[in-house]
Amino acid sequence: MVVNRKSSLRCRDAADERQYMLSGDYEVYEKVGEPVGAVSFHYHDFYELIYIIEGEFSSLIEDRAVRMRKGDFLLIDKNVMHKYHPTEKKMDSSRRIILWISDQMLRELAAGEPFLAECFWGAGPKLYHFPIYYEEILRGFLLKLAMSEILEGDDVQNCGIRKVMDRGNLSLFFGYLNVLCKREEYLSSTQEIVDHPLVEQVTGYIETHLSQEITVEEVAEAVHMSKYHFLRKFKEITGMTVHNFIVNKRIISACQAMAEGKNITESWQQTGFADYSSFLRNFRKIYGISPKEYRENNRSLIISQ
Repeated sequence: MVVNRKSSLRCRDAADERQYMLSGDYEVYEKVGEPVGAVSFHYHDFYELIYIIEGEFSSLIEDRAVRMRKGDFLLIDKNVMHKYHPTEKKMDSSRRIILWISDQMLRELAAGEPFLAECFWGAGPKLYHFPIYYEEILRGFLLKLAMSEILEGDDVQNCGIRKVMDRGNLSLFFGYLNVLCKREEYLSSTQEIVDHPLVEQVTGYIETHLSQEITVEEVAEAVHMSKYHFLRKFKEITGMTVHNFIVNKRIISACQAMAEGKNITESWQQTGFADYSSFLRNFRKIYGISPKEYRENNRSLIISQ
């Protein structure tokens, strides 16, 4: 269930599968227990931060399984495949705050500069555990964002005050976070991040051959498994078919190409789609808009690269 849309905190039950923002800038909400939604690989064009309040939680980020404990902060870059990763241990007691924020919003907070997003950049999952003093500071900002609903109302003055306060707290939160993330000693132990061999092999093969036609038989052979055992195992781990995984990888690559300033034709041609109609159909299915609309919506980010 989604709480009043005006509130900055959306408390949602575990069955809510929404993986897109209702607003265009940011959302903060709390989740409790083991999710039913988000059990299949998915990605989005905004950044995600998960803060563990209580209990434990586990995610699969691309080809790496990440185990989180109380006090951990997990940062997920935009357009990165991820999902909830079930383990033998139940996550019923897990409580976590989720923050979604767009690239555009982070740039606005930093007066057009990209540095507030730096904590999300770089290869692999970014899992941090800060000393309790710093953790409490960051947690305080998240709770202030969550509690901004106190000022909610229909009059323009209160709405304006809430917006100014939210932006101030977001700026301070990401300012502190970026400073702390530069300290290597706050990176969580590598024991908490484990490569998943099958997903790693499949991802590597697909990314190497992305501009070519890729068949399921070829991928199965590359990972030394029979076709049907491979299909079943991959779906069991990722919640996604191999075909859909390949298509989504192509779309992500095309979006990255557009972000680098390439035109739409160059972007789809270099990512292995047979023709434009196939690219357009799959792009609309995933994003709900055309590549042209997507590029227009992100023009300010493309120009500033």
